[in-house]
Amino acid sequence: MKPFALALTLCLAAPLSLFAQSQAVPEIPFDSVPNFLKLPPDMYLGETAGVAVNSKGHVFVFSRSNTTGPAYGASAAQLLEFAPDGTYIREIGHNLYAWSFAHSVKVDHQDNIWVADKGSDMVIEFNPAGRVKMVFGRKQEAADEGTGPVKHVKPPLPPVDGLFRQVTDMTWDNDGNTYISDGYINSRVAKVDRNGKWLMSFGEPGSGPGQFNTPHSIAADAAGNIYVADRGNRRIQVFDDNGKFLRQITIDVPFDYAGATPAIGKKPAKDATGTMASGSPWAICITPGPHQVLYASDAFPGRIYKLSLDGKVLGVLGETGKQLKQFGWIHEIACPSENTLFVAELLNWRVQKLELHPQQ
Repeated sequence: MKPFALALTLCLAAPLSLFAQSQAVPEIPFDSVPNFLKLPPDMYLGETAGVAVNSKGHVFVFSRSNTTGPAYGASAAQLLEFAPDGTYIREIGHNLYAWSFAHSVKVDHQDNIWVADKGSDMVIEFNPAGRVKMVFGRKQEAADEGTGPVKHVKPPLPPVDGLFRQVTDMTWDNDGNTYISDGYINSRVAKVDRNGKWLMSFGEPGSGPGQFNTPHSIAADAAGNIYVADRGNRRIQVFDDNGKFLRQITIDVPFDYAGATPAIGKKPAKDATGTMASGSPWAICITPGPHQVLYASDAFPGRIYKLSLDGKVLGVLGETGKQLKQFGWIHEIACPSENTLFVAELLNWRVQKLELHPQQ
């Protein structure tokens, strides 16, 4: 086969998202709002695991703060609310029974506030007033023999309906059903209805279509499709509302490997796969309609990627570091509009409000 014909054949055979990513990806100009969150003098953020925005523009931050004692068994979770201008309003759920190790916060279509606590294996729904509305899962009893950190045995023990093991995130479809990514050990997605009834779960540990290696973040589009950041497998998988696998998205954007610096620890290998690989999705977010786009972040080289819902990379921004416009392990993204993002960082103990200027 002639070289030109061979190249044409390979291009036609390539998945759309992968072909699109081989093209030049523009850098998106952006700014970070200085000192956006205004905490009281005696309050501090710890590792900032989650951020969400409600319909009124209020910002909710889920932080691994308010902690005492050793790391295991501590109450390393604090849920805070801020006004649209970053002014502190209140703490929600002070001394809540489920607080153990914060992982994510989301706000649903009715402005209810949901949190996933990885340490207690629980998901909590608060109403807009901040009162507990529904609880999912159950943390270990302090009096149980053998109570302690959940062990990552291989193969993992079978999952149990209604219980989670290191739960990570949640999202909703148009009918009000909740999808919960469950998480580091069970590696599945649970589905419950608007009244809290357990409907089903889909997925299992593995690397094939419909299998997961740490489903770390989850989002839904306007059509009700479910996007799962399959972090350990370095991909985003897309399902319908019944858990049927539709497609996968991988992010392959070149970068200066020699000049890139990890946020912490040893630099990942150039050909690394898994959690620390370039393009491995730690956090995903889908903007409101009518024109929806998807944002995803990785830990190394520490960038945010803007994608179409079919997987084409539209732009990229940021790098690792400790200054404004640099990132230290983005753990959750809130995207109330296409050009306004809020990012929660573990290593820098903060939330940045980003204003994007793609038209420049």
